[in-house]
Amino acid sequence: MATATKAKATKKAAAGPAAEAKLRIRVRAYEHKILDMSVKQIMDTAARFDAKVVGPIPLPTEIKRWTVNRSTFVHKDAREQFEMRIHKRVIDIMSPNAKVIEALTNLNLPSGVTIDVKMV
Repeated sequence: MATATKAKATKKAAAGPAAEAKLRIRVRAYEHKILDMSVKQIMDTAARFDAKVVGPIPLPTEIKRWTVNRSTFVHKDAREQFEMRIHKRVIDIMSPNAKVIEALTNLNLPSGVTIDVKMV
């Protein structure tokens, strides 16, 4: 029983370093056209340095909705509805080198685009 546990631990240790070399980029924006332009720019930058890219993977759009009264005091039936959509994409760069990471940090993206970069 103990040898089977040791075998599983060595398999996980062997797979660990290979799985760690991945850069996960989450891109968020309110407008999907700007988001797609930014994702294309990131993918072109990664392709320029011969990095293997997985994605872009579209994530579910986050929709925030609010309903407010049109008037301040009376006319409860008159209401307005507002919504804000946040579009998201994920890009994985497998085994990035220093040049790819440096090029991605120096990338100029339009305002309104939020980027989260993590080493996974």
